[in-house]
Amino acid sequence: MVCLGNICRSPLAHGILEHKVQQQQLGWEVDSCGTGGWHAGEKPDMRSRAIAQDNGIDINAQRARKITADDIANFDLIFAMDASNYQDILHYCHTDEERAKVKMILNEVHPGMNGQVPDPYYGGPDGFKKVYDMLDEACDKIIEHYR
Repeated sequence: MVCLGNICRSPLAHGILEHKVQQQQLGWEVDSCGTGGWHAGEKPDMRSRAIAQDNGIDINAQRARKITADDIANFDLIFAMDASNYQDILHYCHTDEERAKVKMILNEVHPGMNGQVPDPYYGGPDGFKKVYDMLDEACDKIIEHYR
């Protein structure tokens, strides 16, 4: 799961998918990172932590980090939250096989639409709820599609 700073959207997506994976005992490894590294080492935004907690998910142990070439090599799928991050992730890819791993997360819900998960950082708490709901639906589809 990849967004810009790895403190709002991608930690939520990480937490939601990890929670669902554990519930269904799938044994998948889930992680998140950002295309920028200025929040490295920080906990997710308190509003992301709050909306996750409201939904029975604890993301307090997560720490922001910047994407690396190893992420592209080591993960089977890389989900981008928006088109800008999608393009930034592609810079880490060296082969067509690596580029094929990179997906827009909302295409899991609406294939080919390239929908954007809005960055809720500068919005109010309703923005985090909206983002949570979008990611929750996308994570259900990821499990359906890749199980």
